[in-house]
This record gives sequence, structure tokens and C-alpha cells, in this order.
Amino acid sequence: MRVQRLTGLFGAEILGADIRDPAQFDAIRDAFVEHSVITLRDQHISPDDHLAFARRFGAINVNRFFTPLDTHPEIALVVKEADQTGAVGEAWHTDHAYDAEPALGSILHGIDIPPHGGDTVFCSTVAAHDALSDRFKRMLEGLHAWHSSRHVFGTENREADSSRTGRIGNAHLATQDVLHPVVIRHPLSGRRSLFVNPQFTTRIDGLSEIESRHILAALFEHCQKPEFQARVRWQPGDVTMWDNRATWHKAINDYHGFRREMHRITVEGCPLEPA
Repeated sequence: MRVQRLTGLFGAEILGADIRDPAQFDAIRDAFVEHSVITLRDQHISPDDHLAFARRFGAINVNRFFTPLDTHPEIALVVKEADQTGAVGEAWHTDHAYDAEPALGSILHGIDIPPHGGDTVFCSTVAAHDALSDRFKRMLEGLHAWHSSRHVFGTENREADSSRTGRIGNAHLATQDVLHPVVIRHPLSGRRSLFVNPQFTTRIDGLSEIESRHILAALFEHCQKPEFQARVRWQPGDVTMWDNRATWHKAINDYHGFRREMHRITVEGCPLEPA
């Protein structure tokens, strides 16, 4: 097994690994904790193999809104057909930020990969926090922000392409509103990380609307700097796992006319503690 960094700050690809081998799990988990995003190349696995690997990290969080794989309801389908224009996950976000115990991580298996495009881009909210000025860090300490599923998966979004095409559903279940620290102490690494994101974070608790809006806008702009980003270029069979407490991600929708199918499993997390 060989671990190669994707960037100087975070992310790695792992060559020569086999996620079906329990003896390799500790090394893979250590790489995940250290790098936040890991891509395990050439993993031609079954859905049962995918689930067995995910369960070594923890319990499975069955997504409320994604269409599941027919044979395995714990696996969410992330599909864009060749004749569809919208892709799921095009905006910067953190999976399950609207849950009281946000997901530890997501594990995505590349099934049908377009000949070009369809990359996933990540940004490190740990590196972004570290690069803030000391005065701004002190201002953020003790703040909490609201996260919600309503405006993304709820009834007001039923005309979105992913909803109209049946890839996203159960709008009546989008009732989550939860308060999390703006700066968390990462449960695994112990490092400080920003826990806000452009898609699910709605406002900072206890501030006026204009104060909240401008502070969040500053954080969102800061986190999107190229120096905090890593990009995964998919190959068939790849398995990429990312830490939802240390990163954002987004899907690049630049492969119109081609089909892309991914299988995603989400692993349960824990309550987040303020830094």
C-alpha cells in the first residue's frame, strides 16, 4: 500500500490497497484521519464489500432524501443520466451538516465514470481555519450557527432538476434545524476546524441578520481559496472517502451527454464540541 499526497495541505490517493482486507483497515483509517480525503484506486468491489468497509468506521446513516440502491437501502445512488443537465451536489457543502450528530464521513464508489470531467473538488476547513488572523479566530470562538435541510431538500425545492427527475425525494422529511459550533475541535484529529458551509448553514445564532450574513460570506469566500482545495479525478472502481467535519466538497458538472453513477454510503458521526 502506497499513500501519495494530493496537495501540500490535505488529501491523498492510496495505491495498492484492498478495502476488502481487514488487515489493511488500520492503515487506511490512519490515512483518513491524517489527510481528511482519501482516494483508494482500483477497488472493483460489490455493494456488500462497500458496506462491510463502511461498517468498520461505524454505523451507517441512511440518507432520508437520496434514492437508494434497489438491493441495498443503506447505499444512496448519485446519478446523472446522459440526457440530464443538473448534477447532485454542485454547490459547496458538507454532508449531513443539518443532523444533530453530523456524519463522520462519506464513502463514494465510482461505478460509471464519464470519459472526461465529473471530478469532485474538496476544500479543507482545517487549513482554512489555521490561515485566519488570530483576532478573527478569537471573534469566532463561542459562536454557534444554525444548519437546516429545509431549503435544500424541502418542498420549496421540489422544482429543482434533481427533485423533478426523482433523484432526490421525501421533501416532507426535510424538517431538520440544528445548532453547531462555528469552530469545532475535530473528534479524531483534535485540530480546530470551521463548521459552516454555503449550502446548509443559514445564520449565526445571536447576531443580527446583517452581521451573520457578512461573517458567513467572509468565511465562505475564505474557505474557497485555491490553496485550500484538492481535486479528485475519478477512474472506474475508485473509492473516495472524505471527512465531513474537516472538509467541504462539490461535484463538477462538466460532462453533459455522458452518464455518471456513484454509490455513496454515509457513516454516522457524533455531537460536535466547540474548540
